[in-house]
Amino acid sequence: MRSPFLPSQPSPKLVFHSFIVSAGTPQKYDPTFKGPIYDRGCTDIICCILLVIAIVGYVVVGVVAWTHGDPRKVIYPTDSRGQFCGQQGTPNEKKPFLFYFDIVKCASPLVLLEFQCPTTQICVSKCPDRYQTYLSAYGSRTPSELEYYRQFCVPEFKNLQKAPIEVLKDKECPAMIIPSTPLARRCFPAIRAKKGVIMVGNETTYDDGRGRRRNVTELLEGAKKANVVLETRQLAMKIFEDYTVSWYWIIIGLVIAMVASFIFIVLLRFLAGIMVWVMIVMVILVLGYGIFHCYMEYAKLKGEAGSDVSLKDLGFQTDLRVYLHLRQTWLAFMIILCIVEVVIILLLIFLRKRILIAIALIKEASRAVGHIMMSLLFPLCTFFLLCLCIAYWASTAVFLSTSNEAIYKVFNESACQFSGQTCKPETFNTSNVTKLCPDAQCLFAFYGGETAYHKYLIVLQFFNVFMFFWLANFVIALGQVTLAGAFASYYWAFKKPDDMPAFPLFSSFGRALRYHTGSLAFGSLILAIVQVIRVTLEYLDHRLKAADNKFAKFLLSCLKCCFWCLEKFIKFLNRNAYIMIAVYGTNFCTSARNAFFLLMRNIIRVAVLDKVTDFLFFLGKLLIVGSVGILAFFFFTQRIKLVQDTAPPLNYYWVPILTVIVGSYLIAHGFFSVYGMCVDTLFLCFCEDLERNDGSPERPYYMSPELSEILLKGNLEPSKSADSQG
Repeated sequence: MRSPFLPSQPSPKLVFHSFIVSAGTPQKYDPTFKGPIYDRGCTDIICCILLVIAIVGYVVVGVVAWTHGDPRKVIYPTDSRGQFCGQQGTPNEKKPFLFYFDIVKCASPLVLLEFQCPTTQICVSKCPDRYQTYLSAYGSRTPSELEYYRQFCVPEFKNLQKAPIEVLKDKECPAMIIPSTPLARRCFPAIRAKKGVIMVGNETTYDDGRGRRRNVTELLEGAKKANVVLETRQLAMKIFEDYTVSWYWIIIGLVIAMVASFIFIVLLRFLAGIMVWVMIVMVILVLGYGIFHCYMEYAKLKGEAGSDVSLKDLGFQTDLRVYLHLRQTWLAFMIILCIVEVVIILLLIFLRKRILIAIALIKEASRAVGHIMMSLLFPLCTFFLLCLCIAYWASTAVFLSTSNEAIYKVFNESACQFSGQTCKPETFNTSNVTKLCPDAQCLFAFYGGETAYHKYLIVLQFFNVFMFFWLANFVIALGQVTLAGAFASYYWAFKKPDDMPAFPLFSSFGRALRYHTGSLAFGSLILAIVQVIRVTLEYLDHRLKAADNKFAKFLLSCLKCCFWCLEKFIKFLNRNAYIMIAVYGTNFCTSARNAFFLLMRNIIRVAVLDKVTDFLFFLGKLLIVGSVGILAFFFFTQRIKLVQDTAPPLNYYWVPILTVIVGSYLIAHGFFSVYGMCVDTLFLCFCEDLERNDGSPERPYYMSPELSEILLKGNLEPSKSADSQG
């Protein structure tokens, strides 16, 4: 008996049909069929052409964005003339900080609408370190005082003898300067609290330079509006500092996770049954230790001051270590782990017989992976292509968002009919605006434009997001159909592994690109459309958070739920459709229909076998992530005495711990995804094998003897009486 997957061989007498005659009925044996892998043609050619056109258009959009874009607009702050502060090769090269003439005006609601303070902003070499008014500096007998003050005036201001009233009227210098500190390259008032009283220096009030005393709280309000993400930036800087001192330990943790995953997979290849039970016991023990540790921490905090404060009363804190000093935190952790432990134990009790069957399927998958060891490294190829998609999307998005031109608008303190209109700084002083509105200024507002390119920037951004989803899903689909084709060649080899192709993984990859690019593009296009709709709904939900329309919120929540379910269903259907494409070479719609009805005819087997193996793989990932996570927790919290002095000092030790946990999960998921795809492929092929063959000498099963010994027992054995009636 030779494999139907090999070319240049005579047609085998006992193989399966290449297409489904009737989607709702089992398959019929066809002795004239000549092999499903090599006798195939290109599928869904129209979708392939559409993908190529879309990629060409995407490249054009990227080139145009890179031509017009300027990422410096994101990096450097911009003064009132649209010039970058601190940019090399410009007059502001040695002036990296942005200074606000009157930061109190930043408290205006206009800031949130235009993202620009209605006050003059200039680039300075350093932030002011003293409190001073222009009147006091002008009246000082020391020339150095006025010279110091002049560095906070507009660059064109040279006439130090000019009357102060004229200087302030022309807005050439700020009325006063106050002690400031740089934050995100912007000068903010050095405000501090002393015994609950907000102060600048040692004063609670200040002279605004125009003869009025004002409260320091006005400065605070202006500073908050000038940078609405002030606290977020501080948190981000601390997190960045933690990464700079712990990045190599994070890499070591991820390497440990990778080695542990690889060893686990290798052991699974030779000791599948033992490893599954060891994995189950280890998961239970790890969760048990977590419950014990949470109880010990809960008991240790009993009687300590402040440990009985509730999480609700404490509120949100950026320093998460505060929560670890609360008994309620450890009680919540303990309850969650207890629930997970009980659920897992109950599932193991009720599924104990099915786990034996799932282990048989995993053993068969281990043999398949053992014959195609390169499949363990194939996720790296998928990961690399996904990184390219993400990098291209991110860079294009940045260049598109920074490809606007500087737009200037009229800003004023009093009512003015020209307020908010665009203006030109070169001709503003000679226009009628200054005559009708004496206090009006022509300041840089934002980056925009009036050309057709600028008007359709939002459309280009939408196209950028859509293409990212399409290409990312295409890359994932390519990986799935490649692995499915390789593992299918193992299953349908009658003499394993003699009848397998020499390089099954590379052969499958070549077939997928040569014949089925259109089908993969079709499936990923449908999924991308649903995902874009979900993103749009999330955006609308974010915009409607402040609205009081309860019906709109309810309708939006229903739509989000429906499209979430639709996305999950399409992912499931696509995955099985790609397996059918890899085996039969049919187009996407036919493959999706055949896969769906095949699974529906074997719905009990799907629930019993496929999902139980998914549960076991989840336990494997949980074991690796939990073990590495516990190790990272003890290391970064300096609880391992042997390496206590080696752990780096951190602002938030949860930063590297969470990074290691998330990274470990992604690594473990990458390794187990190969096994998952192998099990899904073998399971679908097993269902096909049952429908096409009956195990007789004329129509033998293609499954291995070890697999048939367990899978064909009891309820899983197909009804021969039904076959005889058919």
